[in-house]
Amino acid sequence: MSASLDQQSTINPDSRVRSPGRAIAVLASCGLLVSLVQTMVVPLLPAFPRLMSVSTSTAAWLVTATLVSGAVSAPVFGRLGDMYGKRRMLLISIGLILVGSVLGAIAPNILVLLIGRTLQGVSFGVVALGMSLMRDILPEERIGSAVGMMSASVGAGGAIGLPIAGAVSEWTDWRWLFAGAAVVAMLQIVLVRRLVAESPLRSGGRFDGAGAAGLGGILVCLLLGISKGADWGWLSPTVILLFVGAALMFAIWMNWELRAASPIVDLRVSARPAVLRTNLATVLIGFSMFATFVLATQILQAPVVTGYGFGLSLIVSGLALLPLGGCMVVFSSTSARMSRIYGPRLTLVFGTGLMAVGNIGFALLPGSVWILVAVATVGAIGGALAYSALPLLIMSAVPVTETAAANSLNTLMRQLGNSTCTSVAAAVTSALVVDAHGASFPSGTAYSVVFTIAAVTAVGALAVGLLTPARRDDGGSL
Repeated sequence: MSASLDQQSTINPDSRVRSPGRAIAVLASCGLLVSLVQTMVVPLLPAFPRLMSVSTSTAAWLVTATLVSGAVSAPVFGRLGDMYGKRRMLLISIGLILVGSVLGAIAPNILVLLIGRTLQGVSFGVVALGMSLMRDILPEERIGSAVGMMSASVGAGGAIGLPIAGAVSEWTDWRWLFAGAAVVAMLQIVLVRRLVAESPLRSGGRFDGAGAAGLGGILVCLLLGISKGADWGWLSPTVILLFVGAALMFAIWMNWELRAASPIVDLRVSARPAVLRTNLATVLIGFSMFATFVLATQILQAPVVTGYGFGLSLIVSGLALLPLGGCMVVFSSTSARMSRIYGPRLTLVFGTGLMAVGNIGFALLPGSVWILVAVATVGAIGGALAYSALPLLIMSAVPVTETAAANSLNTLMRQLGNSTCTSVAAAVTSALVVDAHGASFPSGTAYSVVFTIAAVTAVGALAVGLLTPARRDDGGSL
């Protein structure tokens, strides 16, 4: 780290925002926009082949395109935020989401709709930029609770967004979902411009275009292989070539980044034990937590004759899971207090323990809706604690001038865990099926297997959390 950056590592208290409450509310609400964008097409995936006159595999790209574009754009916008201003990049990101939402609302065909979803994928970097901005402009005593609230807002928004998306898709035209996202994005732009100050910190340097392109190529190959492996076949030539290509590009990219003067990802910082282990824990947590979001509604909607389902409608099943969102909001503040008193590492350990308990409860296939909701709520509380602790661990272990890039990379690790969970769940539930009402449904054993794997990954995250250094490598307190 150069001396110039070290001299910028202390934030001037006079530069912090004068109205922190309004800034926190605006930035935390950005998580709701992210949740809306990520969940809005999920209830409609079975209907899009009919609505857009395309195949099921083509319609699945409405999720894949967003995942890949978000994974590529998140670290790039994070690095640009450190260099040129986090608020500026946040506004640009939301602006691209607005454009993508408008395109989705007016899309005459699947191509335009896919372009809109690709632009909406930029939302993956919004939360990381917002958290990093919080560190720069908020009073120190407010940072922990603000970061926890923003992290929890993503999960809470997902719990709220699914029933809303289900209701819209059932009672009106699907294009209103995209129109609603456009309105929310427009409102966010106005609020951020009026109520959120720009960070005074800049890392400087030149943008690493070659590093960004290399990272993008790696992520495209890796995430396409993971997300489409179940459909294309894990041993198919295409998937194997994608994984081999990702490995070869990673070796070349890593050599380039280690020699670059201003790398897109500072591998030396990322290799610090506190950062490396936190990112590893994030992948495992992303897998463990996403199992509930992917499978809980499927269990609630499955016919009773399957032996595990409850036969609820899409809207009712979404409403049944609303307590998850409420608990994530409430326990985000609890997470901040725990992290302030005991340190974010112990908060992470406690949260992952609760996630393991919740997934074990799911693996036992609860016999009533209320028990299922209780089990899911335990896991959601654990997720709120863990997700709120992760950015605090990251920000305590990296230079102040690299927080946006580091948080964006951590967000990418979460998405990697999510996409891996989706692929594993798809592979298991398609392999283990049961016939009911003349149709095939995943068997109860399939769900038990997936949730057992999710419980194991939560225990793995707990173990990694215990091994994560409690202090910064340079001796700073956590």
